[in-house]
Amino acid sequence: MQLQTKIPIQEQSPKINYNSSLVLLGSCFVENIGKKIDYFKLKNTLNPFGITFHPLVLERLIKSSLKDKSYSEDDVFQLNERWHCYDAHSVLSDASQSKLINNLNLASKTLKHSLTGASHIIVTLGTAWGYVQQHSTEVVNNCHKVPQKNFKKTLASVDELVVSLKSISATIKAINPEAKLILTVSPVRHIKDGFVENTQSKAHLISAVHKTISATNNTAYFPSYEIMMDELRDYRFYSEDMLHLSQIAVNYIWDQFIAAWFSQEGKDTLNRINDILRGLAHRPFNPSSDAHQKFIKNLQEKIEALQKDCPQIKF
Repeated sequence: MQLQTKIPIQEQSPKINYNSSLVLLGSCFVENIGKKIDYFKLKNTLNPFGITFHPLVLERLIKSSLKDKSYSEDDVFQLNERWHCYDAHSVLSDASQSKLINNLNLASKTLKHSLTGASHIIVTLGTAWGYVQQHSTEVVNNCHKVPQKNFKKTLASVDELVVSLKSISATIKAINPEAKLILTVSPVRHIKDGFVENTQSKAHLISAVHKTISATNNTAYFPSYEIMMDELRDYRFYSEDMLHLSQIAVNYIWDQFIAAWFSQEGKDTLNRINDILRGLAHRPFNPSSDAHQKFIKNLQEKIEALQKDCPQIKF
C-alpha cells in the first residue's frame, strides 16, 4: 500500500561532490539546507547579507556586490539604539555604526568572491510580497521594525519576477559561465501576508521560476515546495508554529536533494563524514577501557584515510 504521492526526483548535472563550491542564497529554508551542507563539510557560502526572501532584493545584492559596491554612512540608519541597513537582515545590525558598515562591505566582498568561484548557486525564493519605502522604488530586504506606515506593500507580478530571475541568471553566467543556478521555492508559509496572499505569492514565484528555466540554459529547479506540500502533507512534518519545517521534513528534503544532485563519489564521502562525526560525538561510559581505546584508534584511522582523499576536510 502506497501512503504517499511521491514527487519524481530526476538526477541533475553537473553533479555536486567534494570539489564543488556552493553558494546558498535566499529564505530561511536555504539556511536549513545550508546547515546540512556545512555539517557535511562541503565548501560553501551561506547568505552573506542574512536571510533574503524577495527575488528583487537578491538581484540587487548580486549585482551591487559584483560592481564592488561600497557601503557608507548614507546606507545605514539608527533605530532602537542599533544601526541597520535596508539591504541586510537584522542579523547584521549592530550597536556600532562603523562595525555595521564594515560588516556590510565584508558581506559584499564575500558574495562577489563566492559567486565568481562557485560551481553551484542554490537560490530559495521565499515570497513575491515586498515592502518599498514611500520615497523609494526598491524593495527592502528587512523592515527592521520601522513602522509599516513608512512602506508600501507590493506584490511582484510574474513578469517582474521573470525579468529579475533572468537578470540573476545572466549576471552569474557573465562572470562564471560554468556555474549552475539551482532555483527552488521555499515550502515555509508566510501567513503574515495572509493565507490567500501566501498562496498567490507562491504561485507567482513558481510560475516565474519555470518561465525562467525554459528560457535559460544555466538554471534548474528543485521541487522542495512540491515535496513538502504533496509528499509531506501532514502537520507532523511541521515545527510547533505549524509554519516552518520540522527537522524530519528538512532531513527528508535533504535526502531528495542528495539523490538529485550528488555524484556517487560525493554520496560516499558524505557517508564517511557522517560516520566520523557520529563517532566524534560518541560519549563513552568508560574512556579508559580497551574497547574505547580501540574505538578511538579506528576512528582516527578513518579520519586519516578520508583526509588523504580530501585534504581540505578538517575535523
